Amino acid sequence: MSLAEKIFGTHSEREFKRIVPVLDEIERHQTIMQSLTDEQLRDKTAEYKNRFANGETLEELLPEAFATVREAAKRVLNMEHFRVQLAGGIILHQGRIAEMRTGEGKTLVSTCPAYLNALEGKGVHIVTVNDYLAKRDAEWMGQVHEFLGLTVGVVLNGMTSEERRKAYNCDITYVTNNELGFDYLRDNMVIYKEQLVLRGLHYAIIDEVDSVLIDEARTPLIISGQSGKSTKLYEACDILARQMKRGEDMEEMTKMDAIMGVVKEETGDFIVNEKDKVVNLTQQGVEKVERFFQIDNYADPENLEIQHNVILALRAHNLMFRDQDYVVKDDQVLIVDEFTGRIMPGRRYSDGLHQAIEAKEHVKVKRESKTLATITFQNFFNKFDKKAGMTGTALTEEKEFRDIYYMDVVEIPTNRPVQRIDHQDSVYKTRKEKLNAIVEAVVEAHSKDQPVLVGTINIDASEELSKLLTKRGIEHKVLNAKFHELEAEIVADAGVHGAVTIATNMAGRGTDIKLDEISRRVGGLNIIGTERHESRRIDNQLRGRAGRQGDPGESRFYLSLEDDLMRLFGSEKMISMFNALGIPEGQEIQHSSLTKAIEGAQRKIESNNFGIRKNLLEYDQVNNEQREIVYEERRKVLDGESMRDVIYKYITDIVENSVDTAISDDSDPSAWELGELDQLLLPIVPLEPVTPERIQGLKKKDELKQKLKEEAVKLYEAKEAEFPEPEAIRELERVILLKVIDRKWMDHIDDMDQLRQGVGLQAYGQRDPLVEYKMSAYDMFDEMTQNIREDTVRLLLRVKVEQKVEREQVAKVTGTNKDDTATKEPVRRTEQKIYPNDPCPCGSGKKYKACHGRPGMKWEG
Repeated sequence: MSLAEKIFGTHSEREFKRIVPVLDEIERHQTIMQSLTDEQLRDKTAEYKNRFANGETLEELLPEAFATVREAAKRVLNMEHFRVQLAGGIILHQGRIAEMRTGEGKTLVSTCPAYLNALEGKGVHIVTVNDYLAKRDAEWMGQVHEFLGLTVGVVLNGMTSEERRKAYNCDITYVTNNELGFDYLRDNMVIYKEQLVLRGLHYAIIDEVDSVLIDEARTPLIISGQSGKSTKLYEACDILARQMKRGEDMEEMTKMDAIMGVVKEETGDFIVNEKDKVVNLTQQGVEKVERFFQIDNYADPENLEIQHNVILALRAHNLMFRDQDYVVKDDQVLIVDEFTGRIMPGRRYSDGLHQAIEAKEHVKVKRESKTLATITFQNFFNKFDKKAGMTGTALTEEKEFRDIYYMDVVEIPTNRPVQRIDHQDSVYKTRKEKLNAIVEAVVEAHSKDQPVLVGTINIDASEELSKLLTKRGIEHKVLNAKFHELEAEIVADAGVHGAVTIATNMAGRGTDIKLDEISRRVGGLNIIGTERHESRRIDNQLRGRAGRQGDPGESRFYLSLEDDLMRLFGSEKMISMFNALGIPEGQEIQHSSLTKAIEGAQRKIESNNFGIRKNLLEYDQVNNEQREIVYEERRKVLDGESMRDVIYKYITDIVENSVDTAISDDSDPSAWELGELDQLLLPIVPLEPVTPERIQGLKKKDELKQKLKEEAVKLYEAKEAEFPEPEAIRELERVILLKVIDRKWMDHIDDMDQLRQGVGLQAYGQRDPLVEYKMSAYDMFDEMTQNIREDTVRLLLRVKVEQKVEREQVAKVTGTNKDDTATKEPVRRTEQKIYPNDPCPCGSGKKYKACHGRPGMKWEG
């Protein structure tokens, strides 16, 4: 603690003191609320809405509104907010993060700020981590809001658009972060305003905010369609990977080695760096790949795809492990969330890694996907006018919350003092000794009827421990986070005396573990951690399962020098020192330097992970600016705005660009490249060819521009006159513009994906990959907008009035999970005339006269 904190108190203590007067005022209103009938209490909602409409602020209404909710919860749920819960509610209303210990009743805390902000009539989203919690909280806490006359909705996986729209139109909506993010992306792919399901992003209260905004922020939300690439290369590379031999790990080069010119000998075909999760081929490995694929030069740019897929296959075999990173079920590879241990159906690894794992496990290799829409959680949640969060563990990540989400963390004191005892870590030399010690600790606690919760970091570890306990005849339950409802039930029973529960670290999060009387007498819940997680936060969450609301409890972590965390990130000197001491088997090692080394290793990884998230955000920031422009343009079309002025600007811009490209500023009219001008302009705007006779008397380039602009505008006016109803051409403009924007934007996202994958190579040329990415991205976006202008005008000037035009989706989306899949539908075309020099509509890239325009050929699209 710094000197300033000793004198003035911590940030949280100072902030808590500030809200004490507001808490006193809420309690003064409580006596009035208690005297009201149910009907009078319900009428308060209409009264507050009127007062807000007449100019009172939410801050002025807060004390009465909070007192109203407190009284309603008491009558409906027989639960009354503690003073600290009201404090948490005030922090949430202010758009900050309330850190409240496990068991302090965070679910009830959200009711007050949700009710207060719902009075604005713009909707409140309460975001949870899974469908089970969203449904449970909507049914449970929703009773309080419905009693007070507000509407409550819940959005679950598998719901129809109509059901979603109805839920989002409620005053308060319970929804998971994934469903909310995907609904935002899907809303920006619809073709009619009536198909939108969201009604704006006003105020979000995020439950388990660290899980949503930190843990899940490393993976962006992606809606994807299938690409046409073959899957055979994945299978070939898998065969090759099985034949290749892993070399010995090479120690990192020290500065002294570099100065002394030490050359380290490579062994095997490839080397794995587990710390950075990287695989590199050795010279021997490169030669093996060249022989296998019968290529001359592995490094040739033509072999980029082979390079990429060989590394993917080696990563799949050496860095991705079954029943740890993924499981295989029903002929599918399903990802396991590293933080929660939960299976994530529908989610796939990107960049071809999922296909490489499918090839490794001999299940059907699905085609690689093409990104249609994507956004990161960082950019998505920053779109809310106001957002707040609550969790049991956020202080360790406060810097990230401030830097990326502009939210500070306020620690709320517990209602009763914490009585849990956190023991020092028990460290053993080998993994086997550690597991034996854990089993002995469980047997000892079980013999005195103390309930035990064993937290493991993956499914594999929990199943291994389960076998050892079964051998000792200890009855227990194993929770692998496959079924949320069942999981919550089992976790809730973990506090019963004599219960032994093995669970992946985060299973059953959001469910309270209540102790019975015998459990309290024998020391409360005993938490045993089988390994330290990469993040200190996850360790604290496991510890926080015990000692809720002043209950007794204890926690201890068991580690070994062979654990991944120690092996990869611990100090090698320290590990070799303990190995050299000749500690007898089964003896516990206790040393202050060990605890420091463990925390140091965790800090290293946390900082590394923060770097990954920040890097992802920096790259997505470029996409975000472009996404905002495109989605805003789409929204104008959906809102039925007239696009006439936009189309006229497109036409004049095209004329201007064509003239600027073909003709230099100071050139004489006799030297103007009219042929080049015709080639650029006429395929888009079908004017009469620009001949010397047509430009007689023109002296300057600007005069030529003006003449051609007037002709192009007249041509479009003539096209407008062909339509009997003015609204028909206005709708046609919207139809074509929407179709062109969607197709070009989807191609652009996919191109940006490819650019992102290749831009890392710029570092070898001493260039900053991010700067190069930004520059290329802006050039590509300019090119995309230019293509949108040209394609829209080309189609509009060639359309014939023969059929009713209807909007159609460029890519139809099916499924609702992360990394959604979409299938391409054939796009109905409006009738159009094709000129010989036009690009062929079949997409070959050739001119029409050289492709489908040849004698005997015809384009039937």
